[in-house]
Amino acid sequence: MPQKPSANDTIQIATIGVGGMGSGDTNTSLSIPGVKLVAVADLYDGRLQRAKERWGNDIFTTRDYREILNRRDIDVVLIGTPDHYHSRISVDALNAGKDVYCQKPMVQKIEQGHEVIDAQKRTGRILQVGSQYASSMVFHKAKELLAAGAIGELNMVEAWLDRNTAVGAWQYSIPPDASTQTVDWDRYTAPVGKRDWDAKKFFRWRNYQDFGTGVAGDLYVHLLTGLHVVTNSKGPSKIYSTGGTRYWKDGRDVADVTLSLVDYPKTAEHPEFTLCLRVNFASGGVTDAFGVRFVGSEGVMNVGYSTLTVNRRPREAEPGYTVNTFPKAVQEQFLKDYRAKFPEQRPNADSMRPDKEDVYTPPRDHVPHLEHHRNFYSAVRTRKPFFEDATFGLRTAGPALLCNQSYYERRICEWDPVSMTRKA
Repeated sequence: MPQKPSANDTIQIATIGVGGMGSGDTNTSLSIPGVKLVAVADLYDGRLQRAKERWGNDIFTTRDYREILNRRDIDVVLIGTPDHYHSRISVDALNAGKDVYCQKPMVQKIEQGHEVIDAQKRTGRILQVGSQYASSMVFHKAKELLAAGAIGELNMVEAWLDRNTAVGAWQYSIPPDASTQTVDWDRYTAPVGKRDWDAKKFFRWRNYQDFGTGVAGDLYVHLLTGLHVVTNSKGPSKIYSTGGTRYWKDGRDVADVTLSLVDYPKTAEHPEFTLCLRVNFASGGVTDAFGVRFVGSEGVMNVGYSTLTVNRRPREAEPGYTVNTFPKAVQEQFLKDYRAKFPEQRPNADSMRPDKEDVYTPPRDHVPHLEHHRNFYSAVRTRKPFFEDATFGLRTAGPALLCNQSYYERRICEWDPVSMTRKA
């Protein structure tokens, strides 16, 4: 079993799945001092060849990820595979004594979540989920402001992540040499059972329930991660989703437009609030493609990729009155009693201004994705886990996957945020 790297040792890593996110995670990891790539696994031979072109002919490449886990010179495994392999490889890697950085969602199915949590606890290894808003200074500033009462009492959150491009809608390029000779199709489909060869289902796997988790797993998890960071919530209790395939009628069996309403229960840290989640893959080219809006009793906080804006309007000092339909004598008595209770005050400069706006912008060199990897490798060196561990991972993945289930089953789904289980 690999030992804990010392502060001066090189952390040797391997990447399993070097598609878009796997390659991106690898490059980001290699930008951190003291990290070295040793091996790569992928089921498409072309990506193994490309890995040597990008990172050197000396790296070990294989189709079988188990060959990587058997190597004693590897400290860390990055998992960038399609979703249906996330939990299996995570558990196998933890059992092999590796620390794990697993792309979100941590699991494809809710019941897999506790297997990953148990494996992390049992092995004592580091596992961090790759949803970078957990390391965003903007979301952590929003957490600080919400706790300080900047917008009063939270009652609603709106979150959206829209796209209006073919690649954004998962129409990824398919290499012309794709075939059962260059792709290990049998290994790819092993978790779901035998399937006829289909290059689209390998290279555009997010479009299919067998291999991906649709909009919810790809994008809702990011939004839920940011929300849970800000509110310190364990999760919702009730979920309803609707939507459909409105534009991308390309054979996919997941929606390209979704809307979800999610209720969060009252806790010691925050009152009840309702979350509205939205994704649209044919969004008309709008520029406001991402945001999380926290609505409170005394203001609104808008969180974007790199900015945070707080608009505050204090609650009225008196309830006001509507007496015009009362008899004149009744009006006079009402106003006399009213002013005895609410003395008339002269407006000051602040009350004349309808809104007070504060803007927070992090340093220009703050990149959440890079910061997330720095936090991971710091945890690997110090053995102090980052908070986005397997438990946090299930608390974001579980509600996201229930959004899928609600959509497919056309009914409200209930979730226990403490035990992290779906209610019957």
